Amino acid sequence: MMLRIGISRQQYQRLESKGNPGLDTLELIAKGLNSELMLIPKEKLRAVQTVLESETSEQTNKPAERSRDKEKKSLSDDPWQDLLVDDP
Repeated sequence: MMLRIGISRQQYQRLESKGNPGLDTLELIAKGLNSELMLIPKEKLRAVQTVLESETSEQTNKPAERSRDKEKKSLSDDPWQDLLVDDP
């Protein structure tokens, strides 16, 4: 991760141990995870989660994958699921 976001080992260790990173650091981490940092108003959160869950289910075409998806926790239960999994 340190190489992906361009910070020193000491900076990364400090971030992990003390937490509370600044916005710039959060953006670097998101970039390192091939993700985008977003602020979503609380009143829109459920709508965004619904859209993301529907996109996930639409991308699943195989029956075996569908049954595994049903067994998975919903995105609202586990918002970090599959975050570090590389896309095929």
